[in-house]
Amino acid sequence: MTSKDLPFEDAIKELEKLVEAMESGDLSLDESLQSFQRGIRLTRHCQSILEQAQQTVEVLMNPEDDTSAAPLDPDQDQDASAQSS
Repeated sequence: MTSKDLPFEDAIKELEKLVEAMESGDLSLDESLQSFQRGIRLTRHCQSILEQAQQTVEVLMNPEDDTSAAPLDPDQDQDASAQSS
């Protein structure tokens, strides 16, 4: 499975395993370099997914777009429930 096909959560788990293996000191130099390269690819993949999620949230929260969601104002919800009591 390539990084592009890997869900975010699975990529994070693989990254954690790579870090653990590299920190153990049991890898050869070649294995360490391969793990480092894989880690860089996974990190970039995760960053890309997070950037896409952020863009989606920004589109949904756009106040100029009638189809976007309105920001949650917890104080407004409490005021409304207090007034109806």
